[in-house]
Amino acid sequence: MENLWVAIGLTLFAGMATGIGSILAFMTSRTNYRALSVGTGFSAGVMLYVSFVEIFSEKGATALVDYYGYTQGHWINVISFFSGIAIIGAIDAMIPKFENPHEVHKEKEFELLHSKGEISEEDIEDFKRSKKLMRMGLFTALAIAIHNFPEGLATFLSALEDPKIGIPIAIAIALHNIPEGVSVSIPIFYATGNRKKAFIYSFLSGLAEPVGALIGFGVLYYFMGGESGVIPSNIMGILFSIVAGIMVYISLDELLPTSRAYCKGHDSIIGLILGMLIMALSLLLFK
Repeated sequence: MENLWVAIGLTLFAGMATGIGSILAFMTSRTNYRALSVGTGFSAGVMLYVSFVEIFSEKGATALVDYYGYTQGHWINVISFFSGIAIIGAIDAMIPKFENPHEVHKEKEFELLHSKGEISEEDIEDFKRSKKLMRMGLFTALAIAIHNFPEGLATFLSALEDPKIGIPIAIAIALHNIPEGVSVSIPIFYATGNRKKAFIYSFLSGLAEPVGALIGFGVLYYFMGGESGVIPSNIMGILFSIVAGIMVYISLDELLPTSRAYCKGHDSIIGLILGMLIMALSLLLFK
């Protein structure tokens, strides 16, 4: 528990990055697609490497093998990993396509967003009709917030166990949340015609990460902490394997497709390899 405030701070930092993305969506005159491609590829590289090398193979497997024995421990580790994938996949499937912040948006959708003048009611109504955004609003914000809960728990648990692992994960999640903030702002802006409201909803959707992390950890601590208040090592091992599955899903289903959609040449794979390399070096240097 000595790393509690560090874990809270890193999770809050990662979540607030959606607000940064929302500001960039409104303040920049055009989207830097190459930077977006390399950045999301970089995030995917960091998360994939740390998920497989450190969290799944090191943290999860070690704790579970020590507790259950070699064969049973590895079986539980693998089952937990794919359970994490199933959990985040189910949450992702519940969010309709256009409300989903990880769906790639077209340049046309940014044109009115970057307009310097007033947006006419006719422009907004045309876009509403073309994208069927009349049902946008609180439902979208709630759906995105639910989607961010497991990401927050992944960041929080990683930082709580080991800040040197939690820091790069928080940075990767934050980089992932910047384009997410852009994407959340687009449908809400076109549903309401209000930049301020789009920013607030985008910002609040990111705050769901620290809130979800604290709620999840509070439940675990209350029900499984025991008299000592320490969560048993086997439960932590299962949680780490679930976290690894969640992060792998985010990388493969959300980050890499976004990176590929916006890339030119080999931007996506360059970002991916750089992320893996920097994550590998940081783990080696802090051993």
